[in-house]
Amino acid sequence: MESKAVIQANREKMEKSIEAFKVVLSKVRTGRAHPGLLDHVLVDYYGSPTPIGQIANVTVLDNRALSVSPWERNMLTAIEKAIRESDLGLNPANMGELIRVPLPALTEERRKELIKVIKSEVEQAKVTIRNLRRDGNESFKKLLKDKLISEDEDRRAQDEMQKITDKFIADIDKIFTEKEKEILTV
Repeated sequence: MESKAVIQANREKMEKSIEAFKVVLSKVRTGRAHPGLLDHVLVDYYGSPTPIGQIANVTVLDNRALSVSPWERNMLTAIEKAIRESDLGLNPANMGELIRVPLPALTEERRKELIKVIKSEVEQAKVTIRNLRRDGNESFKKLLKDKLISEDEDRRAQDEMQKITDKFIADIDKIFTEKEKEILTV
């Protein structure tokens, strides 16, 4: 029974790793505008760093532009400054009531750079999954050493852990393929 608990705990950790990986990939800019693009941009809101989504509405104007409408008009310049200084390479325009954020078209060279960035994130996610597998297998060995499970149960648990690992690695590859296709689509 202990081995099943270890497998379940590791499966949950792997699922959380996949979710974290998806969040990282969502921050990589594609050619299309989406409100989630500005989620990680922090604005100095009365002395504390606050995500844009908590002080303004972010909407899509068209495929190539976002609109940021702050709830407090005096936050316009702070939001504009935060977007400009973010690592997204965007140049927002203050329109008085709202901020228009045009997204420049991605060049072929920039698309290839983004693919390289994503590949390194993919490899990091796979390493995380493999480390979780290793931790699980070490837990099985400890259970075996403490005579809480049999050798057969240890072998079955390690096989199950490998199957789960293979599934999550395949999920990562699938997510990468979709993101790569999205980035390379002009």
